[in-house]
Amino acid sequence: MNPPIIPVILAGGKGERFWPLSRRNRPKQFLSLDGSGKSLLQVTAERLIKLCDSWENLWVITSGPLADGVKEQLPCLHLENLLIEPEGRDTAAAVAWASLEIERRYGEEAVVGFFPADHWIGDEEMFKQTIAAACTLARATEALVTLGVKPTHPATGYGYIEQGQPVGTFRGLPTYRVSRFTEKPDFGTAQWFLSTGRFSWNSGMFIFRVGVVLVELNIHAEEIISPLREKGPSCYSELPKTSIDYALMEKTQKAYVLPAEFGWDDLGDWNALERLLKKDAPNVEQATHIGLDTYNTILYASNPDDVIVTIGLENVVVVRDRNVTLIVRKDRTQDIKQVLKTLEENPQFENLL
Repeated sequence: MNPPIIPVILAGGKGERFWPLSRRNRPKQFLSLDGSGKSLLQVTAERLIKLCDSWENLWVITSGPLADGVKEQLPCLHLENLLIEPEGRDTAAAVAWASLEIERRYGEEAVVGFFPADHWIGDEEMFKQTIAAACTLARATEALVTLGVKPTHPATGYGYIEQGQPVGTFRGLPTYRVSRFTEKPDFGTAQWFLSTGRFSWNSGMFIFRVGVVLVELNIHAEEIISPLREKGPSCYSELPKTSIDYALMEKTQKAYVLPAEFGWDDLGDWNALERLLKKDAPNVEQATHIGLDTYNTILYASNPDDVIVTIGLENVVVVRDRNVTLIVRKDRTQDIKQVLKTLEENPQFENLL
């Protein structure tokens, strides 16, 4: 008997916008950002185990340099369920290879779900109900189901999914055909999306029968699925570097969206800590902090013995990790990637990456 769903954790990302805490061998998914002591990867695995009955049915796909970290963080993971990519080729290659391996193990009727390792979920019971609805839809139809998170504000950092024709209610949740995907819009467009009530944030979570996705990959992404089917992961260097959204979901006629309301954040950069942890205090403090006239500032230190002292700061992020201190305005955290490119070009800074 197949489990209700075979979850696959996508754990190959770098999380560069959480530098300097996130480094090459310690990316975002290995970090505990909320002070709980559990990493994002560990929390994701615990959440998904509840959907698939046992560790025997949980899979992880990651890159070679991160494989040992995954094993260390998830000691109960079955090693045959750990897929190690020779190099990062984005999510299309990861989904295609994992789908082939799962079809081989469980058969083409198995329902598989793909979940990023670094998401925060607020209401786990509602998350479980939503996944059950998506599985019901995937079994009943040839749907490639994406979970669209109902937006709470006009965010410009997320992709959006427009709801098309309604196709019915599954486990009490309404479901729609996907009309279109739109990448990160400007603020005015995001405001309009929100006002229509037809758009969801693209969560990057997908559920489908494995046989259905492989057929659709044959049609729309033959340049990815055929080499993998023929050669396995040894062909990775030949594969295009592209996301599953671009390679398949934006092209297929079988994309469905299930708007979800379970509290979600993709924890994209340091500003996410404010969304998760800001209470009534003037600042978000994951550090020993002594401040004077400091407001709306995010402070993080990986060493509890380090003390951060601030005077007259506002709307700033201060991060202290080992041999690096980062100070950046909140509205410039996206530019951390630019700084990393500069560091990569200078061998002197190799130990900072």
